[in-house]
Amino acid sequence: MTADIGSRLREARLQQGLSLRSVAQALGVSASLISQVETGKTQPSVSTLYALVTHLGISIDDVMGTPAARPAADSPESALLPSYSPSPAVQRAADNPVLEMENGVRWERLAGGTGPADGILVSYDPGASSSIEGKLMRHAGIEYAYLIEGRLTLQLDFDTYVLEPGDSMYFDSVRPHLYSNDGDVVARGVWFVFGRRQQNQAMPAAPGADPRSAGTPLASAVDVLRAMDDL
Repeated sequence: MTADIGSRLREARLQQGLSLRSVAQALGVSASLISQVETGKTQPSVSTLYALVTHLGISIDDVMGTPAARPAADSPESALLPSYSPSPAVQRAADNPVLEMENGVRWERLAGGTGPADGILVSYDPGASSSIEGKLMRHAGIEYAYLIEGRLTLQLDFDTYVLEPGDSMYFDSVRPHLYSNDGDVVARGVWFVFGRRQQNQAMPAAPGADPRSAGTPLASAVDVLRAMDDL
């Protein structure tokens, strides 16, 4: 079930009264790119998608059209979350909402999706990366991942790690990072990003960042060395 992300991004932008140009300027990309994403003529990279949903203050669930389960009405967490419809306990593989992104990256939205977390089955084709420009991204949340198959290279700050099947990782997603598959087989793993929704309006500055740029996301076209700086 492939998600129509372009129309949902456009709807979120229009609901907030934002122009294509203002969004493009905030992300450091061209207005034509945003327009092409919204009309489905092109797919965003991972870093561009995260920058868009963070800037618009929406969730991955919103983009994929799958409202997440909401905590009990009387729980402390419920006051922190927007309204969500209950989701079934079991989600069949054929019903997984799918995002096909630029450069051979595929996300499948997993069941569960309680407010604090985005659960995703992620695939990187050979040669794919989270940013086609090779630039690092950052976003709010804590990122956890487990690699099932293939090899995936993680660049985190100034360190590089090659992940093999069975390897796992976690880090604060505000740290500049980039994923790439330099191998010749698909790399696939399970990702959970906790707290992105709650933090996306108040993302802390990374060590060495210009304090004036706090809250501005790194997108695929925003240079981490320039910004050091809102998926």
